[in-house]
Amino acid sequence: MFEIFEIIAGLILKASWLMLPAYLANPTAVVFGGGTPIDLGKNWRDGRRIFGDGKTFRGLIGGTACGVIIGLIQMQVTSLQYLGTFTFLSIFMLSFGALIGDMTKSFFKRRLGYERGAEFPLVDQLDFVAGAWILTYAFDPVWFSKNFLALPWIMVTVVLFTPLLHRLTNIIGYYAGLKKEPW
Repeated sequence: MFEIFEIIAGLILKASWLMLPAYLANPTAVVFGGGTPIDLGKNWRDGRRIFGDGKTFRGLIGGTACGVIIGLIQMQVTSLQYLGTFTFLSIFMLSFGALIGDMTKSFFKRRLGYERGAEFPLVDQLDFVAGAWILTYAFDPVWFSKNFLALPWIMVTVVLFTPLLHRLTNIIGYYAGLKKEPW
Protein backbone atom coordinates (compact mmCIF):
# COMPACT_ATOMS: atom_id res chain seq x y z
CA MET A 1 0.00 0.00 0.00
CA PHE A 2 2.83 2.40 0.86
CA GLU A 3 4.38 1.72 -2.55
CA ILE A 4 1.24 3.02 -4.29
CA PHE A 5 1.34 6.27 -2.30
CA GLU A 6 5.03 6.60 -3.10
CA ILE A 7 4.35 6.17 -6.82
CA ILE A 8 1.46 8.67 -6.75
CA ALA A 9 3.53 11.20 -4.79
CA GLY A 10 6.37 10.79 -7.28
CA LEU A 11 4.02 11.35 -10.21
CA ILE A 12 2.52 14.47 -8.62
CA LEU A 13 6.00 15.82 -7.82
CA LYS A 14 7.33 15.26 -11.35
CA ALA A 15 4.14 16.56 -13.00
CA SER A 16 4.19 19.67 -10.80
CA TRP A 17 7.87 20.27 -11.54
CA LEU A 18 7.34 20.05 -15.30
CA MET A 19 4.23 22.23 -15.20
CA LEU A 20 5.53 24.81 -12.69
CA PRO A 21 6.17 27.54 -15.30
CA ALA A 22 2.55 27.20 -16.50
CA TYR A 23 1.22 26.74 -12.98
CA LEU A 24 2.88 29.99 -11.89
CA ALA A 25 2.11 32.01 -15.04
CA ASN A 26 -1.63 31.49 -14.74
CA PRO A 27 -2.27 32.97 -11.26
CA THR A 28 0.42 35.64 -11.47
CA ALA A 29 -1.31 37.05 -14.56
CA VAL A 30 -4.12 37.96 -12.16
CA VAL A 31 -1.67 39.64 -9.78
CA PHE A 32 -0.09 41.72 -12.55
CA GLY A 33 -3.32 42.22 -14.49
CA GLY A 34 -5.21 45.42 -15.00
CA GLY A 35 -4.70 48.17 -17.49
CA THR A 36 -5.31 47.89 -21.20
CA PRO A 37 -7.28 44.82 -22.27
CA ILE A 38 -5.72 42.73 -25.03
CA ASP A 39 -8.87 43.11 -27.15
CA LEU A 40 -8.65 46.90 -26.70
CA GLY A 41 -12.33 46.89 -25.67
CA LYS A 42 -13.46 45.68 -29.09
CA ASN A 43 -16.34 43.33 -29.81
CA TRP A 44 -16.45 40.28 -32.07
CA ARG A 45 -18.96 39.87 -34.91
CA ASP A 46 -21.55 38.60 -32.43
CA GLY A 47 -21.48 41.91 -30.54
CA ARG A 48 -19.75 40.44 -27.48
CA ARG A 49 -16.26 41.35 -26.28
CA ILE A 50 -13.46 39.36 -27.89
CA PHE A 51 -11.81 38.40 -24.58
CA GLY A 52 -13.08 40.86 -21.99
CA ASP A 53 -11.50 43.22 -19.47
CA GLY A 54 -9.88 40.35 -17.55
CA LYS A 55 -7.29 39.65 -20.25
CA THR A 56 -4.75 42.47 -20.22
CA PHE A 57 -1.32 43.15 -21.63
CA ARG A 58 0.10 43.58 -18.12
CA GLY A 59 -1.31 40.21 -17.07
CA LEU A 60 0.01 38.47 -20.17
CA ILE A 61 3.49 39.96 -19.84
CA GLY A 62 3.68 39.67 -16.05
CA GLY A 63 2.37 36.12 -15.93
CA THR A 64 4.67 34.98 -18.73
CA ALA A 65 7.65 36.67 -17.07
CA CYS A 66 6.93 34.96 -13.74
CA GLY A 67 6.66 31.56 -15.43
CA VAL A 68 9.93 32.15 -17.26
CA ILE A 69 11.70 33.27 -14.08
CA ILE A 70 10.66 30.16 -12.16
CA GLY A 71 11.69 28.04 -15.14
CA LEU A 72 15.12 29.68 -15.23
CA ILE A 73 15.47 28.95 -11.52
CA GLN A 74 14.48 25.35 -12.19
CA MET A 75 17.18 25.13 -14.86
CA GLN A 76 19.76 26.11 -12.22
CA VAL A 77 18.64 23.53 -9.65
CA THR A 78 20.79 20.71 -10.95
CA SER A 79 20.16 18.50 -7.91
CA LEU A 80 16.56 18.00 -9.08
CA GLN A 81 17.31 17.15 -12.71
CA TYR A 82 15.85 13.69 -12.18
CA LEU A 83 12.47 15.46 -12.22
CA GLY A 84 13.17 16.79 -15.70
CA THR A 85 15.30 19.43 -17.34
CA PHE A 86 14.12 22.38 -19.39
CA THR A 87 15.05 24.35 -22.48
CA PHE A 88 14.48 28.09 -22.57
CA LEU A 89 11.94 27.54 -25.35
CA SER A 90 10.00 24.99 -23.28
CA ILE A 91 9.88 27.39 -20.33
CA PHE A 92 8.64 30.26 -22.45
CA MET A 93 6.04 28.16 -24.28
CA LEU A 94 4.71 26.58 -21.07
CA SER A 95 4.32 30.06 -19.53
CA PHE A 96 3.01 31.95 -22.55
CA GLY A 97 0.95 28.98 -23.74
CA ALA A 98 -0.82 28.75 -20.40
CA LEU A 99 -2.05 32.33 -20.80
CA ILE A 100 -2.93 31.86 -24.47
CA GLY A 101 -4.98 28.81 -23.46
CA ASP A 102 -6.79 30.90 -20.86
CA MET A 103 -7.47 33.66 -23.40
CA THR A 104 -8.74 31.13 -25.95
CA LYS A 105 -11.15 29.77 -23.35
CA SER A 106 -12.34 33.33 -22.65
CA PHE A 107 -12.96 33.87 -26.35
CA PHE A 108 -15.17 30.78 -26.53
CA LYS A 109 -16.92 31.55 -23.25
CA ARG A 110 -17.96 34.91 -24.70
CA ARG A 111 -19.24 33.20 -27.85
CA LEU A 112 -21.30 30.83 -25.70
CA GLY A 113 -22.80 33.72 -23.75
CA TYR A 114 -20.86 33.27 -20.50
CA GLU A 115 -20.17 36.52 -18.70
CA ARG A 116 -16.77 37.39 -17.25
CA GLY A 117 -16.17 35.35 -14.12
CA ALA A 118 -18.93 32.80 -14.86
CA GLU A 119 -17.90 29.29 -13.91
CA PHE A 120 -17.20 26.84 -16.75
CA PRO A 121 -16.36 23.58 -14.92
CA LEU A 122 -13.25 21.66 -15.97
CA VAL A 123 -12.62 24.00 -18.91
CA ASP A 124 -11.69 26.75 -16.44
CA GLN A 125 -9.26 24.37 -14.76
CA LEU A 126 -7.63 22.80 -17.82
CA ASP A 127 -7.61 25.57 -20.45
CA PHE A 128 -4.15 26.76 -19.48
CA VAL A 129 -2.80 23.20 -19.48
CA ALA A 130 -4.07 22.70 -23.03
CA GLY A 131 -2.56 26.00 -24.17
CA ALA A 132 0.77 25.23 -22.50
CA TRP A 133 0.94 21.76 -24.01
CA ILE A 134 -0.15 22.77 -27.51
CA LEU A 135 2.32 25.65 -27.81
CA THR A 136 5.16 23.70 -26.21
CA TYR A 137 4.58 20.73 -28.50
CA ALA A 138 4.35 23.03 -31.54
CA PHE A 139 7.57 24.91 -30.79
CA ASP A 140 9.66 22.43 -28.78
CA PRO A 141 8.35 18.98 -29.78
CA VAL A 142 11.50 17.10 -28.75
CA TRP A 143 11.35 18.46 -25.19
CA PHE A 144 7.59 17.92 -24.95
CA SER A 145 7.80 14.36 -26.29
CA LYS A 146 10.61 13.44 -23.90
CA ASN A 147 8.84 14.85 -20.84
CA PHE A 148 5.16 14.22 -21.54
CA LEU A 149 4.43 11.94 -24.49
CA ALA A 150 7.07 9.40 -23.42
CA LEU A 151 5.60 9.46 -19.90
CA PRO A 152 1.82 9.29 -20.36
CA TRP A 153 1.24 8.84 -16.60
CA ILE A 154 2.66 12.33 -16.12
CA MET A 155 0.01 13.70 -18.50
CA VAL A 156 -2.73 11.77 -16.69
CA THR A 157 -1.47 13.11 -13.37
CA VAL A 158 -1.51 16.69 -14.68
CA VAL A 159 -5.07 16.32 -15.95
CA LEU A 160 -6.29 14.82 -12.66
CA PHE A 161 -4.24 16.96 -10.24
CA THR A 162 -4.58 20.36 -11.93
CA PRO A 163 -8.32 20.93 -11.25
CA LEU A 164 -7.70 20.43 -7.52
CA LEU A 165 -4.66 22.70 -7.52
CA HIS A 166 -6.48 25.28 -9.65
CA ARG A 167 -9.46 25.38 -7.28
CA LEU A 168 -7.22 25.76 -4.25
CA THR A 169 -5.23 28.57 -5.90
CA ASN A 170 -8.42 30.39 -6.87
CA ILE A 171 -9.86 30.10 -3.37
CA ILE A 172 -6.66 31.62 -1.98
CA GLY A 173 -6.85 34.39 -4.62
CA TYR A 174 -10.48 35.03 -3.74
CA TYR A 175 -9.80 35.39 -0.01
CA ALA A 176 -6.72 37.51 -0.73
CA GLY A 177 -8.95 39.90 -2.68
CA LEU A 178 -7.28 39.20 -6.02
CA LYS A 179 -10.26 37.41 -7.60
CA LYS A 180 -13.97 38.14 -7.54
CA GLU A 181 -14.95 34.46 -7.68
CA PRO A 182 -13.41 31.42 -5.98
CA TRP A 183 -13.29 29.39 -9.23
